[in-house]
Amino acid sequence: MTPLFRPRRSADPSRRGQQYTAYPTASEHDDVESGTTPTTGTGIPTFEGRPLDRPHEDIEDQGLAFDLTTAISRRRALGIFGVGAGALALAACAPTSSSTTSSASTSASATASASASASSASATDFTEEMPGETAGPYPGDGSNGQDVLEISGVERSDIRSSIDGGATADGVKMTLTMNIVDMVNSNGPMTGAAVYVWHCDAVGEYSMYSAGLENETYLRGVQVVGDDGTVTFTTIFPGCYAGRWPHIHFEVFPDIDSITDAGNAVLTSQIALPEAESEAVYADSRYTGSAQNLSGVTLETDNVFSDGWDLQVPEVSGSVSSGYTVRIDVPIDTSTEPEAGGMPGDGGGGEMGQGGPGGAPPSN
Repeated sequence: MTPLFRPRRSADPSRRGQQYTAYPTASEHDDVESGTTPTTGTGIPTFEGRPLDRPHEDIEDQGLAFDLTTAISRRRALGIFGVGAGALALAACAPTSSSTTSSASTSASATASASASASSASATDFTEEMPGETAGPYPGDGSNGQDVLEISGVERSDIRSSIDGGATADGVKMTLTMNIVDMVNSNGPMTGAAVYVWHCDAVGEYSMYSAGLENETYLRGVQVVGDDGTVTFTTIFPGCYAGRWPHIHFEVFPDIDSITDAGNAVLTSQIALPEAESEAVYADSRYTGSAQNLSGVTLETDNVFSDGWDLQVPEVSGSVSSGYTVRIDVPIDTSTEPEAGGMPGDGGGGEMGQGGPGGAPPSN
């Protein structure tokens, strides 16, 4: 296996200032949108140069054969946005034009509702920044020895395996989506920011630090915030080790180049996983000792979350068999100095490298 630590990758000038751009909109059909239909020299109406099978009927009523051989999606002809191909095929097979219209109306209504919900979510008025927390003694960001952020390949979405090969963490699948909010910029998306996430495995051990895992880098990775303000990681539900509530660590940097120095983080914090889902996961045999450890701690007694956790508990859905989807908003006020970030085990962090409460994870 390639040595874990090697010289930091050189900065690529072409990447500086790089922004995410949407794919160009596919060319659509102005003649359909304007309500006009061209004709052949014989006066027969056409669509994309093809004579209509039923010249006296609307485009959406030309029949299944016409639909299946038409190059573009019928959604433009119907004026429906966001309807999948399967729904369109069902609409084409509908016995009457009235049922097709009903299906289209229902789909359009659902799409409008989803758009309204998304708009409402993006307009959330965040007035309080997520609390800053200690990075703990196992950050792997260079502030406490090892530095995974110097390894090529750390920018990735699936963090279940070590970066350069090696071990893969086993456990209940979890998809983590974080909405990074720039409070200074009217609560808009912090596009271009880099988010570094790390957490323990199913038995409470940390790659790069725990005995036997010094050369592993699983459950660590970086994602860059897109135009929608989010980053998504595929990982496993972390275990619970003695003295700590189940949690996920993360740091947010202004941009991908800033991760070369842990001191550049604009927020260092932790996510507190809900009790009910944690209990369900810890019934899985892969999470040895987690159920017992969870029974010995509460959010009130946890050294990190005891001063308040409302903004740090995510929305969770799913199950042990299908995996969990975890989502959390991360409002950041860049006009203020970051709290409690950087050095592990500093002042009340609760994860003391010298074996204090919630210190070294189990070695089993």
